[in-house]
Amino acid sequence: MLLETPEKESAVKGYSSNEPFVLSEGNIDEASLAQAAEAFHRDGYFIARGLFSPEEVEDLNGLFMKMHADGGVPGFYEPGKLPGVDSRISSDKMDPLAQWPRVMHPHRFNAKARAYLLHPKVRVFLEKFMGGEPVATQTMYYFKPPGARGQAMHQDNFYLLVQPGTCMAAWTALDDCDAENGGLMVVPNSHNNDLVCPDVADAALSYAPHRVPIPQGQKPVPAEMKAGDTLFFNGNVIHGSGPNRSKTRFRRSWICHYAKGDLAKISKYYTPVVSMDGRDLMVEFETGGGPCGGTWEGAAGA
Repeated sequence: MLLETPEKESAVKGYSSNEPFVLSEGNIDEASLAQAAEAFHRDGYFIARGLFSPEEVEDLNGLFMKMHADGGVPGFYEPGKLPGVDSRISSDKMDPLAQWPRVMHPHRFNAKARAYLLHPKVRVFLEKFMGGEPVATQTMYYFKPPGARGQAMHQDNFYLLVQPGTCMAAWTALDDCDAENGGLMVVPNSHNNDLVCPDVADAALSYAPHRVPIPQGQKPVPAEMKAGDTLFFNGNVIHGSGPNRSKTRFRRSWICHYAKGDLAKISKYYTPVVSMDGRDLMVEFETGGGPCGGTWEGAAGA
């Protein structure tokens, strides 16, 4: 059940509901959307080529590169302070991911990040793939600098715990992505798989501790992407990435997660969710433990 949060002063830095940061709706024809939906429901994912313009890519990278250069945002983005599933790298200050950690939930403190979470061009695809109105649940910005480890194969809804159904990711490349700089791998048709309780990942290759084994008969394929491409995928899809083995190239990306607007529960780390018209909404916490059972309540990073 969705409950609108009480009226209060916005916690989003620089954000005013009366002066929103406006993004273009673009021009996506119905025939192309129908073909995209067919591919998404067949494979579990779809890459919308060039969904973000070069100007938007530059705008997003500029926002977070400046945030990092300014020393972060106290209480929100603090290089060297790495919570939750990032705990493996918190003790090693020389680790590239300790120097360039993920920016978690920037839509909660930055107006521009909030606007990109609710981007009209992204919303069009979400509505077509979901068959209904979405709500936004998460934002992340990855720097993934040279030498950074990847993230072992995993399923996003293990972390979000959306009930009923699953979540959906919109993963936008902000640099060209390939095997050398740690581009994503996806397992086609794994959207039909159940969520599984993961094994332990190899710490030499993955900063996150979880690893989902790939079932017999399925195999990962590279999702090679150019800056501005957006990969939409179902929250049960098995995916991950290897280390960034490039000496000079970052693999920056803008990752947002969504759920159908009629969701009943979600991990406590993702509330409040945000309606596509910008309202914060509360959802009941999922406390059933997911596929692992026990006390697992999800985690902030997917």
